[in-house]
Amino acid sequence: MYSKRTGIRRKIVLYMCIFLTLAIYVLSRLVYIMIFQSEKYQAKADELHDREREIKAPRGEIVDRNGVVIATNKTVCTVSVIYSQVTDKEKVIEVLSKELDMSEEKIRKSVEKISVREKIKSNVEKEVGDRIRNYNLDGVKVDEDYKRYYPYDTMASKVLGFTGADNQGIVGLEVEYEEYLEGTKGKILTFTDAKGVELPELAEGRVEGIAGNTLHTSLDVNIQKYAEQAANKALEKKQAKYVSIIVMNPKNGEIYAMVNVPEFNLNTPFELNYETDVSKDSDEYQKLLNKMWRNQCINDTYEPGSTFKIVTATAGLETKVVDVNSTFSCPGFKIVEDRRIRCHKTTGHGAENFVQATMNSCNPVFIEVGLRIGAERYFDYMNRLGLLRKTGVDLPGEAGTIIHKLENVGLVELATMSFGQSFQITPLQLLTAASAVINGGNLVTPHFGMYATDSDNNVVKTFEYNVSEGVINKDTSETMKYILEQVVAEGGGKKGQVEGYRIGGKTATSQKLPRGSGKYIASFIGFAPADDPEVIAMCIIDEPVGIYYGGTIAAPVIQELYENILPYLNIKKD
Repeated sequence: MYSKRTGIRRKIVLYMCIFLTLAIYVLSRLVYIMIFQSEKYQAKADELHDREREIKAPRGEIVDRNGVVIATNKTVCTVSVIYSQVTDKEKVIEVLSKELDMSEEKIRKSVEKISVREKIKSNVEKEVGDRIRNYNLDGVKVDEDYKRYYPYDTMASKVLGFTGADNQGIVGLEVEYEEYLEGTKGKILTFTDAKGVELPELAEGRVEGIAGNTLHTSLDVNIQKYAEQAANKALEKKQAKYVSIIVMNPKNGEIYAMVNVPEFNLNTPFELNYETDVSKDSDEYQKLLNKMWRNQCINDTYEPGSTFKIVTATAGLETKVVDVNSTFSCPGFKIVEDRRIRCHKTTGHGAENFVQATMNSCNPVFIEVGLRIGAERYFDYMNRLGLLRKTGVDLPGEAGTIIHKLENVGLVELATMSFGQSFQITPLQLLTAASAVINGGNLVTPHFGMYATDSDNNVVKTFEYNVSEGVINKDTSETMKYILEQVVAEGGGKKGQVEGYRIGGKTATSQKLPRGSGKYIASFIGFAPADDPEVIAMCIIDEPVGIYYGGTIAAPVIQELYENILPYLNIKKD
């Protein structure tokens, strides 16, 4: 009997110990959770009752060198639905379809989709968003945020680029400087019950986004406008495929203007700038958009023609195979191996010195100079002047040089290269090389970005660019400035003259491939003042109708441009 009672007591004691142990463990866990883990579990509890909606931050503005705003923000709305809160589905579908100009079928798919939050449409005009909000539809949310807005519509469209629905840069400076322009998104907090239904007695919370930095560029709105006017005038007059103009400071690479007409409207970038029957939903339409967005100054290559004689002349002077007094005789052609290569003046220029040959843009003379230089040295100077690599301009999608490998360059290839054929470069590559030729021999990096500032106007980043000094001798640079001034004063570039100013430059008329197609590119590079250049500009007219000579149709475009911008730049008349 005793042992039986003892056994029962022991069991009771054991059970009580187990119970007490469990009680102590549970109590200690409660204490741990309530005191030491309270924030963690409170947050988890809040997640069950909070709905968070992101809102876009104001994107940093883009301004020109004088502080003129060329890309800013506009208040728009994002319309979305919350499935669990919709009480009148058909009414919601009817209203949103009408106000957002969307099919009822598309709206219905979003409204009936079981999700925490379904976005219907972004970048809705504020007036439309306000109208939708006034319907007081359960489950429909209208959040205000920001959309990119370009005050000048088409100006510098292929330079600035644009943003997508998410406010991220897609092309141009918008994507190149995304890291500085993008802001920090904000959010809206809505309180709900366990079923996800909004609690009307609790107001929404809003955390505003942080604006991005302001990008200060080298662009000058006034110079850009002048350049666009001149380009559009040439485009219409010559019925050309396109006209491009670049205006740059040859001493530091700051680009004042870059024009590619026809431009497109930055506020409607997904609409073609011409009429077409192609469906907007087709792949073909997207290809047309991609083509419209291309920046011909940097994305496309071309055969430069006679403007490239600037490089041949520079290399010839540097290697001392020619000087200003060297004499030649042009019979109207030059035979290289089995090829008879014509001069543009088929009757020939006769006796002429090197300066006169440059003024006359005489192919046989430049072929002779190129052959004297030799392929290896010729490639060396092309490389020194940055023509065998990309310029490093701060825009995406820069094209590279298309050229023979050095080991594959024979006499005929070298002969044609010497007057700007049988290879392709971008317009900006040639303008950058020409800048080094006339600025004393320093190869600069062409660029737009100068610095970025925060909302308090503090400089957060100053952009720096590489300069390769002494790529050619200063004496060569001085001689080239003199020669190129004679080209405009008395040679083929006469129509680039500007009254009261010393202008230097070179013309070109290059035949497009295939040869014999009857399609040409007319171009002109001009700089001022000729003795100490502060500005250099280039005009390219692609496939002009009628007269197609660069000296006749491209040089006057730069002349007109300079008549407006040289006084504006405070460049004094000589």
